Amino acid sequence: MPNISEPKLISGNANLQLAEAVARRMSIHRGSTVKLVDARVERFNDGEVFVEAHENVRGEDMFIIQSTSSPANDNLMELLIIADTLRRSSAGRITAVIPYFGYARQDRRTKARTPISAKLVANMIAQSGIERVLTMDLHAAQIQGFFDIPVDNLYASPIFALDVAHHFKDHLSDVMVISPDVGGVARARELAKRINAPLAIVDKRREKAGEVAEMTVIGDVSGKRCIIVDDICDTAGTLCKAADVLMENGAEEVHAYITHGVMSGPAVERVTASQLKSLVITDSIAPTDAVAGAKNIRIVPTAPMFAQAILNIWGGTSVSSLFEHATLQPLYETLYN
Repeated sequence: MPNISEPKLISGNANLQLAEAVARRMSIHRGSTVKLVDARVERFNDGEVFVEAHENVRGEDMFIIQSTSSPANDNLMELLIIADTLRRSSAGRITAVIPYFGYARQDRRTKARTPISAKLVANMIAQSGIERVLTMDLHAAQIQGFFDIPVDNLYASPIFALDVAHHFKDHLSDVMVISPDVGGVARARELAKRINAPLAIVDKRREKAGEVAEMTVIGDVSGKRCIIVDDICDTAGTLCKAADVLMENGAEEVHAYITHGVMSGPAVERVTASQLKSLVITDSIAPTDAVAGAKNIRIVPTAPMFAQAILNIWGGTSVSSLFEHATLQPLYETLYN
C-alpha cells in the first residue's frame, strides 16, 4: 500500500447530498476539514459522460461515492468513468462507495435465456480500476462473491435498531418484526434479535412477476405493533398489501423499515394512502421531493456509518466493528439520545 496521507472523496451526481454529508461527518471525526474533490461530472450533448478532476490525486486513497440508482445506467457509467479518470491520474487506491448497488435483483437465472446482470456489473466495476467496494444491504449476500476484489457490505439493521429503540421506547414489549417473504427472514431476524422482539412472516404467492396473488401471515400478530423489514421498496405494492393483511389479522398498527427507498412509479401515493403508519428509509438513494414531503415517510441518515467505515478502511481497521451497538451508538448520539 502506498504512503497515503489523507482519504479523499469524489462524488458523481447520483446522491451528492449524501456525499457532502459523509464529508461533513468525516470532518467531525477527524477534527479537520474534509471536502469533496473539485471535479466536473457532466454530459456531452448526446448524453455521454465527461469527467475531469481539478485537483491532484496522484498516490491518494480515493473514495468514489456513487449509488447506481435511477437513472441506473447513467449513474453506473458515471461511477466507471470516474474510476477510469482516477486510475489514469495515478491514484494510489480507488474504493467505490456504492450505498445502493443497482442490478442486485438480477443475481441468478430464474428462467432460461436471462442474464445475471449483478455479475456483469461486478466485472465492469473491477475492470474499471476500482480495488474495493463499500456498499450497504446487498439484495443477496452472495453477490459479494461475484467480485474478484474485496467487498465490505454494511447493514442498516444496527441503525434501524437504534431508531426503533428510540421511537418505540414505551411500547417495545408490543413490537413484532415481520419478514415480507420467506427469503427475507434472515434480515428480519437480525433486527428482531437486536431489539429482542418476536418474528413473524408474511408468505406471498406470485402468479407472475410483480403481481402478488395471495398473502398469508405465519405467526400471531394480534395486538402487536408490526415492523416490516426489507432491503428494497420499489413500487410499494407488495409492502402496502402486506400492511393490509397484517391489519386484517389483528395488528394494532404497521410500520416499515426499508433500507433502499427506490420509490418508483406510484410508490409514494400508495404509501401515503396505505395503512402504514410510517415508512422509514435510509438516504442511500437521494429522496425525491415527493418522498421528502410524504407525511408518513421518514428518512434516517447513513452518513455517520459510511464516514466511519471509510476512515476504518483508510486506517486499516475493522469495518465489522460498526455492526456493534457500542461502536455505532456514539456515531448517532445526536439523533438518538
